[in-house]
Order: sequence, then structure tokens, then C-alpha cells
Amino acid sequence: MTRLSKFIDTSKCTACRGCQTACKSWNELPAEILEFKGSLQTHTDTSPDTFTYVQMLERFESAQHDWFFMKRQCMHCTDAACIKVCPEKAISRTESGAVVRDYDKCMGCNYCAQYCPFGIPKIKDDKKMFKCHLCSDRVSNNLKPACAKTCATGAIQFGPRDEMLKAAQDRLAVIQKKYTNANLYGLDSQFLDGTNVFYLLLEKPEFYGLPEKPEIPTSAGVWKDVIQPLGKLLPIGVIGTIAASAFMNRVNAVKGSENKSVKGKGGDING
Repeated sequence: MTRLSKFIDTSKCTACRGCQTACKSWNELPAEILEFKGSLQTHTDTSPDTFTYVQMLERFESAQHDWFFMKRQCMHCTDAACIKVCPEKAISRTESGAVVRDYDKCMGCNYCAQYCPFGIPKIKDDKKMFKCHLCSDRVSNNLKPACAKTCATGAIQFGPRDEMLKAAQDRLAVIQKKYTNANLYGLDSQFLDGTNVFYLLLEKPEFYGLPEKPEIPTSAGVWKDVIQPLGKLLPIGVIGTIAASAFMNRVNAVKGSENKSVKGKGGDING
């Protein structure tokens, strides 16, 4: 199947938050009423009930006031840390490139959340992980993700990756005339073998709070290749140790009994 990607052009985003509404509607997620803290942006992170939100940043520079808007969600990394560290193989990648979670296999261990370089997965009270699944149920039926379908300005596009990359590169050439720091974020050559949700940013990644070079910690490899296998063998090892210990105790007990018997006989002879 063709690799599909979502291209988010932040230069076209108006922060209407239609994507948030569409996401909640399609996934039947409840509203989260959060405390007003003086900003139009009420959500500052994903949650088990909020798979996506619009980040709003202001900048005052040279008497100029600018707004920068950016849709935040799971990046659906090609080299995904969450897949690597999941001990139950509850996280996998679809043929189109979406990183999805198997509800029945997930045990809410939280390792995916700990190792995700973007801090996206969240664990709910029922001990299950929740995050954007790139509307894999819609995509498998030849429909666009709900957010892309809803976006009125065309800031969210979805389709074959090569087509999305071409559209992004063409758009970048135009935007850089005004925003010299504009860049594409999430290309295959940049990090994690590319992310299936990638952006046209107007400023450098750190301006948006994004890691410049996100990577999977070395400890994730150790966890996957060493600790997990040992953990799965541990019950067998424990049983083996208990059995061996019981056997040795029995041997020692028998030896002790024999020694007492010999000593006893020796005493009779010498007596």
C-alpha cells in the first residue's frame, strides 16, 4: 500500500480549531473544560480525551505583533520509539504508515509515553494508552482523516507522501520570501526516518517547543533488546531458582542426616 502522510502548513492555519472539534466528534471523545488562564489556547497538551490541539504563540518584534498557530498531535514516526519499547506488541504500524494501538493488548505500562520524543501518548484510568491513530479507520475506507476533511483553509492535507512532499516544497519556496526561517519539519532525511505527519514551520522548531533533532534514547534499545527479554524469562528463572534451591536443601538435609547417623555409630563403637 502507498505510504500516506499528513502535511500541515502552519502558514495557512487560522486557529479555528475545527480540527479539534472534528477529531473529538469522529472519535467520540468528551469535551474537556479547562480553567481559563488568560489565553485563547486552553489545551496545552494531548490527553486521553484530546488527541489534537492548536498551539497559539505570540511574538512582538520591531513594533510588529505576529501570531503563530500550529496543530499538535502524534507524529506517526517511521522509526517509532513507542513501537520499540512496547512489551506487549500492542503498538504497530499500518501499511499506510499510521502508528496505532491495540486496545486489548495494551496494559498501560506507560513506556510508550516515557520514550516518545514528542511526549504524545497518554495513559487513562483504565490503564490503556490513547493517542491520535491518524484516523486509520477512515483511511482504510478511502476517507481522509477527520481533521483534514474539515480544515477550511487547506492547512491540513493528506495523501501519498511523495505528493505531500512536492506540495510542501513548492509552498516553502513561496513562504520563505516573507519568513526567512521557514522550514520543513519531519522529512525522511532529518530524523526518525521521517514522520508521517510533517510540517511547514514559519520559524525554527525550538520556537514551537519542538526538538530540533528528536531521537530515540539509547536506553530504549537496551530496554527492547536486553531488559524485556530478561523480564519475560524471569518467571522461568525464578521457578528454576526455587526448584534448584529446594533440591539443594533436600540434598543438604539428606547429607546432614547421614552425617548424624555416622557420628552416632562412631560414638557407639568408641563407647
